[in-house]
Amino acid sequence: MTANGSSKMLLNSVHESMLDGLGQLADYLGFSKVMGQMYGAMLMSDRPLCLDDMVEQLDISKANASMNMHTLESMGMVRQVWVRGSSGRRKFYAAETDFWQIITNILKGREMRDVDRAIGVMDDNISRLTAEMESMNEQDRELAQVYLERMKQMQSLFQFAQIMIVTILARVTELESGEVPHIEIE
Repeated sequence: MTANGSSKMLLNSVHESMLDGLGQLADYLGFSKVMGQMYGAMLMSDRPLCLDDMVEQLDISKANASMNMHTLESMGMVRQVWVRGSSGRRKFYAAETDFWQIITNILKGREMRDVDRAIGVMDDNISRLTAEMESMNEQDRELAQVYLERMKQMQSLFQFAQIMIVTILARVTELESGEVPHIEIE
């Protein structure tokens, strides 16, 4: 086997490994595995890709590619780019490579919204139980008290998460992306 053939095999192996790893990571974080693979395909590409490229590389339907691309775009993980010489009908995309920006977008969007929603649900349930406790029999009132204690504990945890997200977002905006180029964990 030639050195060139060996290089191609290595590059292909690394590419496939990255797509698989990013797909698994996306799935772990509650996103679509295909979404992670699509982001990986764009991240590892030396040129912008179109939906047809995604369909071919990942062996997925065009509808699946389109839906996941829309989500990636709305999360700020990819952006539409113009490619010289391409027809105006075909859209091309490139991956966002500022990972701090991606984390900020995700925390500002989905994570903060979910934490806020959870706190709101607990607030509503605590208010409802507190308002009705007087009219409950003793056994129900004791159970309601357990509910209240547990919800307040959980609410404290979510409020702490909310503070952490806000703190991280504030700190990330203070930093230039080049200020934290490499973090070593021993």
